[in-house]
Formats: sequence, C-alpha cells, structure tokens
Amino acid sequence: MKQRDNFSTKFGFILSCVGSAVGVGNLWLFPWRVGSLGGAAFLIPYFIFVILLGMTGLVGEFGFGRWAKTGPIGAFEKALTHSGKNGKIGAILGVIPVLGALGIAVGYSVVVGWIIRFLAGSITGSMIRAENSGAYFGEMAVMFGSTIWHVIAIVIIVIIMCGGVSKGIERVNKVMMPAFYILLIIVLIRVLTLENSIDGVKYLVIPRWDALSNPKTWVYALGQAFFSLSLAGHGMLVYGSYLKDNVNVPSAAIRTAIFDTLAALLAAFTIIPAVFAFGLDPAAGPPLLFITLPEVFKQMPFGQLFAIIFFISVLFAAITSILNLLEPPIEALQSRLHLSRKKSVVIVCVVALFASIPLEDGNLVGTWMDMVSIYFIPFGAMLAAIFFYWVFGYNNAKAKIEIGMEGKKLPAYFEFFSKYLFVFIIFIVIILGFIYGGIG
Repeated sequence: MKQRDNFSTKFGFILSCVGSAVGVGNLWLFPWRVGSLGGAAFLIPYFIFVILLGMTGLVGEFGFGRWAKTGPIGAFEKALTHSGKNGKIGAILGVIPVLGALGIAVGYSVVVGWIIRFLAGSITGSMIRAENSGAYFGEMAVMFGSTIWHVIAIVIIVIIMCGGVSKGIERVNKVMMPAFYILLIIVLIRVLTLENSIDGVKYLVIPRWDALSNPKTWVYALGQAFFSLSLAGHGMLVYGSYLKDNVNVPSAAIRTAIFDTLAALLAAFTIIPAVFAFGLDPAAGPPLLFITLPEVFKQMPFGQLFAIIFFISVLFAAITSILNLLEPPIEALQSRLHLSRKKSVVIVCVVALFASIPLEDGNLVGTWMDMVSIYFIPFGAMLAAIFFYWVFGYNNAKAKIEIGMEGKKLPAYFEFFSKYLFVFIIFIVIILGFIYGGIG
C-alpha cells in the first residue's frame, strides 16, 4: 500500500491551515462588519467566538483527521465502525461535507478568476484607466465574461495540487502566506500616509458600545468567526489526516486562529482607511473589493503600483483557500476509488470548472455560495463534531488529541466545551443561517 502523503513540517502545516482560513472574506467582509457593527466593540464578541471555536472546532477536526488518516467519508465510517455500528451510514453522511467543499470551491474558482483579471488589469493599466469601476467589473461578472481567466485559475490550481501535500500545498503556502502578509503591510503603510485615512482608523478603533446590546452584532460576530476559521468538517479534517503524530494539535489550532485574526485585522486597517481617504462608502459590502477599492487606487498617487501589490496579495489568499476546498473531493477519489493523485486532481478540477462557468454571473455566484454556506458548511461541521466527540467517544477523542502534546493533558473543561457547547453553537449557526439568510 502506498504511504500516505504528509506535511513535512509543523510550520508548513500551520501555514497551510492559515492559508485555508485567510480568504477573500477576510479582505472585504471582516472590515465591513467591524466598521458597521460597533467598531472595536464588535471585536469583543468576535474574539470570544474565535477563541471558543478555535479551541474546540479546529482541535477536533485536526485530531479527527489525524486519527482516521482519511477524509470525512472514511473518518465518519471509521468512527461508526469503531463504536460497533454500520460504518456505511457514516460513509454516506461523510459525502455531505465533501460536496459542501466542492460546492464552495465551484463558486470560489469564479472569484479567483476575477482576481486574476483585476491583477492583469492592474499590470496593464486597463483597470486604472477605466472610467467606471462598476462597469469594468460588470463586463466580467456575466456569463462567459471571465471564462479565460477562470480557466487560468483552474490551470494554476491543477499544477499546484498535482504536486501533492508536501510538494504542492505545503510548498505553495510557505511562499504565498508570508508574501500575503508582507504585501498587505506594504499597502497598509502607504494607505496610512493618505490624507483623511485617520478617519477610517477611528471608525475601526473607537468602540460604539451600544452595538453590544444589538443581537445582530453577536450573531454576525459568531458567523464571521465560524466561517473565517474554515470550520466545515472537510478541509481542516483532511489537512489533519496528513498530520504527523509529533504535532501538538491544540497549539496548531491556536496559532491558526491567531494568524487568521491578524490577517483580518490587517485587511481592515488597510481597506477601511483607504476608503475613508477618498470619501467612498465603507459599508459597500461585497462590491468593496472589486468596485470601491479600484476607485481608491485610481485616486491614489502611484495607485497602479499599489493595485498590483494588493491584488497579488488577494490572489495568494484566494488560491491558498481554494486548495483546502478542493482537497476533500480529491482525497475522496484517492482513498475511496484508489485513483492516482494526478487523475483525482484533474477530475475534480474539470468538474469544478464546468460546474462554475454558469456561475460567472455575479449575482448567481453570490446566491450559490450563500446557499452552500447555509445548508452544507455548518451541517458538515456539526457532523464532524458529533462523530468525533460523541460517536468515537470523548475519551477516545481526548487521547488522540493529546498525542504530540508531550505529556500534557487537555483541561477538564474541554469536555463540556467540545461535546456540548461547540455542538450547540453550530446548531445556532445553522438556525441563524436560515433566519438571516447566511451569517458568514
């Protein structure tokens, strides 16, 4: 039997997990949420939920994957078999998070294509010269409006993923994630020198305490933390299955949560002050990245240069996220159908490409990703938590998590947090998703 690929270093594993968590949502959704829902006051519930979800959800998915040495289909099956029940039921349920991962990747691939198009437009100057940024984006956000860029995105992803875990995913994340932070810091420094940018900083750091009495602030802080940490019962679980036993799982989870939060804060302090500097709308929401920010770069001295730097950093964040989303279905073909790595990558990426071409319309891709996020992602995360902490059993799960902790033990309260509170929180996320039409 061919040996299963692994992450070669702890640092590479953590960077890959950070790469999964740091995505386009960090770059437009988090800044918008912080600014519109209480400024610094929003960070209080957000930090609470990041700590709670990172401590339980990420730890669980990493530990579950490392024990099972397979993706959600095999992991759910193995947990049920271990408990003396019919494992086939677990395998069937394990398909849900795999389909959820593929579903999000289908929509995400369209966005990656848009980002590549904006990067190309920044390099050639066509984006800067466009009289209307909304019209510029509108030309590509239609059926077949960005197909060539979409194909380029898929080709890049195929090349990376054919390299496997250590030589593909890990190697790319080791370059792209440090580069992402460095490039964004460069843009941040430039933005903070702009006149009136301080107003954007104030908008973010001055707490509006009355927002804490608004349930919506807590609801969206929960949703932002949940989806930002990439908890879904698929990608992080699969990454955990490539994890060696000498890695301290709780420590890796904490570092992932910290670096993901730093990326979100860095994006907020880059984007919102830039928007304020030129009197644009900080509550633009989804159009912020592709319509509002291009207007900022048009007015900024040396704007073309900083647009190039910015969209390279955004591209790096997007690619590292989609690698995590495509890995569960690729791993499923490898482990369940015993296909080669390259065949599995090509099959999954071709399916993702053809499924996503109809979504090139900007309205359709947003609706599609909202639908998958509401119905598949939280449910997959809840299934993973139930199968690991309940079906496999808390004591067994605890023992597997503690491997690599060098004799240290999980605190006594971890059982309540993981078995009860975390599962309850996911249930709340699902209910609120139905009520609010998505809270991520």
